[in-house]
Amino acid sequence: MNQNIAHIEKELEGLRNELKNHSLYKKLHTLEDVQTFMSLHVFAVWDFMSLLKAIQINLTCVSIPWTPVKNAELARFINEIVVAEESDHDAHGVIKSHFEMYLTAMKEVGADSSKMHDLLKTLQPGVSVEKALESIAIPTAVKEFLNFTFDLIKINQTHVIASSFTFGREDVIPDMFISIIDKATLENNNSYDSFNYYLKRHIELDGDEHGPLSLKMVTELCGDDAQKWKEVLETAKKALQLRINLWSAIEQEITAQLKVAI
Repeated sequence: MNQNIAHIEKELEGLRNELKNHSLYKKLHTLEDVQTFMSLHVFAVWDFMSLLKAIQINLTCVSIPWTPVKNAELARFINEIVVAEESDHDAHGVIKSHFEMYLTAMKEVGADSSKMHDLLKTLQPGVSVEKALESIAIPTAVKEFLNFTFDLIKINQTHVIASSFTFGREDVIPDMFISIIDKATLENNNSYDSFNYYLKRHIELDGDEHGPLSLKMVTELCGDDAQKWKEVLETAKKALQLRINLWSAIEQEITAQLKVAI
């Protein structure tokens, strides 16, 4: 393993463990709990695509006339992820983006996707994500999570965007989703088929393929530039902390609903 990657992994160990052992997972018991989780987590599923597209724009040629890219290996890696994320086969063999798969799973379990659809409707040309979020009634931690993503995209430094993508998303997703499957005991409930398929598909892709390749991408983008490696670590820490905050906000929503039910 590259020594810089090894250093970052060591520095992130505490945050990763905090995320992996978050008390949210212990709250995922009932259908209502899963519905609440999905109604807020869907925003992270959505904004991931913009993070990915920002990297694709920077590492591949998406303009005319086409010109050769600097690193064909990185271009292939990103293009392969885009294919998987934007046009994968769902549980029934239908071509869908993973975001659309998630919406299908939400409908299947009765989770509320109305706020996600409200945001998409609000995002007209000329309307920033930050401005659109002002009219959506979701927890502050969700808005901060999304604004961080789009702030990174606006700054447009590829190694920084790749850091959030790798350490705040791809590299940590298998741990999170395995915990969700374990704690929510989804395997024994047929009504969660689409959600199970979505989780297993991400574990397969992110753990076996995308995770290791994304680490290689960061290594290629930073090279021997100490400042870039420093910025990668700072971004990774912030991304993980915001993910932890997102998880805490979802846990609070579940706890609040439980108190109302009682």
